[in-house]
Amino acid sequence: MSAEPSVPTLGGRTPTVIRVLVLATFVVILNETIMINAIPRLMADLAVTERAAQWVSTAFMLTMAAVIPTTGWFLQRVSTRRAYAVAMGVFLAGTALSAVAPSFAVLLLGRIIQAGGTAVMMPLLMTTLMTVVPEQDRGRVMGNVTLAISVAPAMGPIISGAVLQIGSWRWLFVLVLPITGVVTWLGMRRLENVGEPQAGGIDSVSVALAALGFGGLVFGLSRFEIGNLTGPAVIVAAGSALIAAFVFRQVRLQRTGTPLLDLRVLLSGTYTKALVLMSVAFLAMLGSMILLPLYLQNLRGLSPLQTGLLVMPGGLAMGVLGPTVGRLFDRFGGRLLVIPGSVGITAALAGFTQISMTMPYWQLLGLHILLMVALAAAFTPVFTLGLGALPRHLYSHGSSMLGTLQQVAAAFGTALVVTVMSARSSSLVAAGADIITAHLDGMRLAFGISAALAVIVIVMAVLLPSRAAAVEKEVEELETLPSELVKG
Repeated sequence: MSAEPSVPTLGGRTPTVIRVLVLATFVVILNETIMINAIPRLMADLAVTERAAQWVSTAFMLTMAAVIPTTGWFLQRVSTRRAYAVAMGVFLAGTALSAVAPSFAVLLLGRIIQAGGTAVMMPLLMTTLMTVVPEQDRGRVMGNVTLAISVAPAMGPIISGAVLQIGSWRWLFVLVLPITGVVTWLGMRRLENVGEPQAGGIDSVSVALAALGFGGLVFGLSRFEIGNLTGPAVIVAAGSALIAAFVFRQVRLQRTGTPLLDLRVLLSGTYTKALVLMSVAFLAMLGSMILLPLYLQNLRGLSPLQTGLLVMPGGLAMGVLGPTVGRLFDRFGGRLLVIPGSVGITAALAGFTQISMTMPYWQLLGLHILLMVALAAAFTPVFTLGLGALPRHLYSHGSSMLGTLQQVAAAFGTALVVTVMSARSSSLVAAGADIITAHLDGMRLAFGISAALAVIVIVMAVLLPSRAAAVEKEVEELETLPSELVKG
């Protein structure tokens, strides 16, 4: 979206196009976590193993990782309304197919189609926001976006837990269908096009390399477990090699044609620091989202619904604080929020290293709320500063890169904590420790490694500027890069 914004921001109000996209994004992101509690039902109803049933979530993540790298190119080639119609239409088709799936294979196909639509929505929202919202209002509007994208994953397990208490897993899709239909209809009525589509063909080799490389990397990471390290390691290595080939091809296309994912976004120091901070913070967050339910359900004996209710206040706090964090960013800049937020993330993860069979639930609740509030303080300013350091014609590619690395970070975080936890607990059991003590120690070590990684978040937070105005020179230099690279 490279043209000047066509949707004005009047009187400090959020443009209608952003309101509609936030609502749609909330609906599609909700479905990323809505199947977590449905695994036992799927095993019984569709006669599949637990590992097979887990694919309803794994396939969603794999598809996101494979599709998101193409969205930067896609959003520059179609209008806002066309991109919205494609994303929501694909998501609707996947939801309907999942609701009536006669077999697990069809359900899996429906989830893959759903994820294809979801993959477009987040970059579309971020790109449009950066294009139509003036720099002085971006924090406030990005705070509202944070509300949607943080509350939705937190609500997924709660909603699914409640629905599964009274009905079939199919109702998780049946109930979403009319909501998605209304949101799609509303969007097609109210959305206006932002910017002008650009001409240019797509490089099919880049598409294949991106899909196989990023998809293979995420798949390999998701397969890591004790006793099965060699196979996943080979897949990760192959995925990494394909990503290297993808990067090399994009660098060549930046000189001679149209890259699928413009890697010149990485020449912005501010954007790159923001990218590292977001990826590591996302890794730490996803690691805790895996470990905490395992601890609460497997060791403390809570039901999935009880677990969801315990972690829900943290997700809601993160979402509710989003707009306030955005307004504080607009007024005081990013450092006042990001540095304390990064310290809070590290402190919360360090606190989880003290879990035991007798730790009061209020302490667990407090640590989880601290983690979510700290993430809210960091995410909104970092999103805004990172994308604000790019010229307008690279917004879609910056959003695409950020979304891709979030999926990789999620897979890496999950693989890391599960492998560390399993390795530690297995070694302790072999040494004669009882199973509960071994599992607790494994979880503590995994939380400790997440806390250690979170120190990187603090370092990146200190290095980030406070306001986007401080990176105007970076933006100006990036604006001149296309012609310079062609000459080179």
